[in-house]
Amino acid sequence: MCLAVTEELLRQRAEHNNRELFSLEEISLHQQEIEKLEYIDKLCRDLKILYLQNNLIPKIENVSKLKKLEYLNLALNNIERIENLEGCEELQKLDLTANFIGELSSIEILKHNIHLKELFLVGNPCTEFEGYRQFVVATLHQLKWLDSKEIERSERIQALQNYRQVEKQIRDQEQVYLLQRAREKEEALKKIQEKQEKKKEKQIKPKPGFDGRWYTDINNINPDPLEDKENHQQKETEKEYQEWKIDKDDEEDRAFWEEPTPYTPESRLEAHRHLEEKRRVKENIRGQKVKEKPPRTLITAEGKVLNMNEPKHLDSSLIDVDVQPTYLRVMPFQLVLPAEVKPDSSSAKRSQTTGHLVISMPKVCKFIWTDTIQKLISVRKNFSYRQNNHVVQT
Repeated sequence: MCLAVTEELLRQRAEHNNRELFSLEEISLHQQEIEKLEYIDKLCRDLKILYLQNNLIPKIENVSKLKKLEYLNLALNNIERIENLEGCEELQKLDLTANFIGELSSIEILKHNIHLKELFLVGNPCTEFEGYRQFVVATLHQLKWLDSKEIERSERIQALQNYRQVEKQIRDQEQVYLLQRAREKEEALKKIQEKQEKKKEKQIKPKPGFDGRWYTDINNINPDPLEDKENHQQKETEKEYQEWKIDKDDEEDRAFWEEPTPYTPESRLEAHRHLEEKRRVKENIRGQKVKEKPPRTLITAEGKVLNMNEPKHLDSSLIDVDVQPTYLRVMPFQLVLPAEVKPDSSSAKRSQTTGHLVISMPKVCKFIWTDTIQKLISVRKNFSYRQNNHVVQT
């Protein structure tokens, strides 16, 4: 999947400017897995600072209309040549650290950027060329700093004196490098095709069931009297198969990282694709493991109130206390009370000393006629007692 710069992404990263793009002067798009530059020069015309480091950008494009751009950071990308920066009239600082620029002669395009003072090319293949620094210093007269080192006046004079000789050396080394890159691209393409073919074969190849046996027609299989036992065994085998599959994926992952590979834009992109695939697989596995929680059962079908406790930290404003005669509910907790209480006379408040939630519930005073009292009444049936100022004969 090729992730390009979109308007939505620009607005998300422009929160400091109330998501407005027309007046945006600075934006950071680093570590966004961007593979293509788009829309920036159309939607953000007033940009002065643009951070695009640590992405997968292979080409400098769609920034030439940023007339006010002063600082462009494209470090840690897959850029192989300098281009399309003539229109950045106010460009003062350009960071191309740790890219794949081997076509050093492409810096000549920066002659148009007359305000360019700082250039960073450290970590690029071109910096290994003999005469690299002399060539850059002699080509770009406006530069004051190269790779964090100030350009002295004497250094520039010497570079200009040796320019013709150094230029020829650079051109020859550049041709050798470009031929090497052509071979690397061809090998990378061949490797990708081989992996795609293996992947197709793996998908087409039939697989046995989770129990390791092959089935041709499941309708012809006679029912087994031990079917339930086998189903249980099949689940266990399925679990073992999943664990084996995870182990196998780990082995393939280890083999991928241990395989010797030249550091090229293709290998960097391949590593990114591999990590992306692993992340997607893990997300799918995690999604399969997540199960929906059953609904809370607070009261059974028979009307019995249940105790329920799910640990959770809640703000006071989110707490809802519900006092009933026989139970107390403070979501997400429910507690069955040992005696009946008066809901209307109950109160709930925070303790000023401990911060605990204190719930006061006065009990209901009832005279309960138990079996013991009824027995006493039956025994003393022949006696009389006075009630409400008159005698009742029993």
